[in-house]
Amino acid sequence: MDSWTGHEVPRLPGTGAPLALFDSARQAVAPTRPGRPATMYVCGITPYDATHLGHAATMITFDLVQRMWRDADHQVEYVQNVTDIDDPLLERAARDGEDWVVLAMRETALFREDMEALRIIPPTHYVGAVESIPAIADQVRVLLDRGAGYRLADGSGDIYFDLAAADRFGYESNLSREQMLVFAAERGGDPQRPGKRDPLDPLLWRGARDGEPAWEGGPLGPGRPGWHIECAVIALRLLGDRIDVQGGGNDLVFPHHECSAAHAEVLTGQAPFAAHYVHAGMIGLDGEKMSKSRGNLVFVSRLRGDRVAPMAVRLALMSGHYRADRQWTDDVLKAGQQRWQRWRAAACAAAGPSGADLLAAVRGRLADDLDTPGALAVVDEWADEALAGVGADAQAPVLMADICDALLGVRVRD
Repeated sequence: MDSWTGHEVPRLPGTGAPLALFDSARQAVAPTRPGRPATMYVCGITPYDATHLGHAATMITFDLVQRMWRDADHQVEYVQNVTDIDDPLLERAARDGEDWVVLAMRETALFREDMEALRIIPPTHYVGAVESIPAIADQVRVLLDRGAGYRLADGSGDIYFDLAAADRFGYESNLSREQMLVFAAERGGDPQRPGKRDPLDPLLWRGARDGEPAWEGGPLGPGRPGWHIECAVIALRLLGDRIDVQGGGNDLVFPHHECSAAHAEVLTGQAPFAAHYVHAGMIGLDGEKMSKSRGNLVFVSRLRGDRVAPMAVRLALMSGHYRADRQWTDDVLKAGQQRWQRWRAAACAAAGPSGADLLAAVRGRLADDLDTPGALAVVDEWADEALAGVGADAQAPVLMADICDALLGVRVRD
C-alpha cells in the first residue's frame, strides 16, 4: 500500500537529546534506547471515517517521536498499518449501501491527504491488513500447531488464541481481570461467547460467513484474521522480534496492544515485544468524548475545507500533553491560529534572542516525554522577544523556523 508524500526535514546544528517516554507497562517515564535502526509500530486507521482529530493527535504524537529520534541521528524504521478489513468497515459499508473496498480506498486516500497537510513524516512501510493476510494465516497455523490456538467446536470455523500460552498476559495494561472483561466487551472482544476456554481469549481467525468477504486460509479454512494478530504479524515481519515503540491511542491499551504483544511473544519466544508501549490521550469535543456513536467527530478534512490552516490545527493539538485526555474547543483552535500567526511573524524578524539557546530549550522539553506545552511556551517567549526587538542574533529567526519545522513539524516560513 502506498504511503503519502513526505517533505524535506531541516537538519539542525549538533545532535539531539535522548528521548524519554512514558511506558504503559512500567507506568513510568523511561529513556528510549533504540537499536539500529530505531523501530516503531503504530496502529493506524480502520478506514470507514478518516481523519478525525483523535486520529490526528495520535499521529502527531508518533511523528514527534520520529522527529526526535532523527534529530538524535537515529535511522528510523516506522511501520503503520491500515485495518482495511474489519467489522466496523463492513457495517458502515452495509449501512451506506457501498462496496466496502471502495469505502476503504476512499477513506484511506483522504487520510493520506490529511497526513500530508499536517506534515506527518510518512512511515517507512504503510501496510494494509488485506495484503498481509497470507502471512497472517501462516502465523495462525504456527500458533495452532504449538497448541496456542484452538478451534471452536460450534462449526463456525473460528479459531481463538489460548491465553494459557501467554504467561505474561496483563503486564502491558496493568489491568485487573474484571477491568479486562469490561474493556474486552466494549472494544471489539466477545467475552460472553460460548465455547471459549477463557472469556478473554482473542480471535485469531474468523471463519467464513455468508455475505462477508473471506480469504483462503489453507488448513485454517476460508475466513479472515482477527484484529490483534494482524498487527503482531505485520510488526514481526517488517521490524523483527522486538521493537522499540508500540504506539497508538490509549483506547488500544487493552485489548489490542495486550493481545498483539501476547501473540508476538508466543510466536518468537521473546519478551517483551516492545521496549516502550506508548499511548496518546483521547480528544473530546466541548466536554464530551468525541466518538462516532455521539456523532460529534471533528474531521481534519472538514477543517481544511473551511480554510483552517493545518499548521494551526497541529499547534492546537500540541497545546496539551500527548498523554492527557483533552478537549477540542473553539478557543483551543483560536489559540492555535493566533500562535501560528505570531510565530510566522517572528520567523521574519530581522534578529532575535539566541537561536542556540532556543534549540537547546526545545530539545530539552521534547526529550522529557514529549512536553509539547513546554516546548510551545519556549518558542512563544522567543517569538514575543523577537517581535519586541529583543536580541541581536541575525541568524536566529532562520534557525527558529528550522527548529519549528524539524522538531515540532510546524512550517512557519513559506
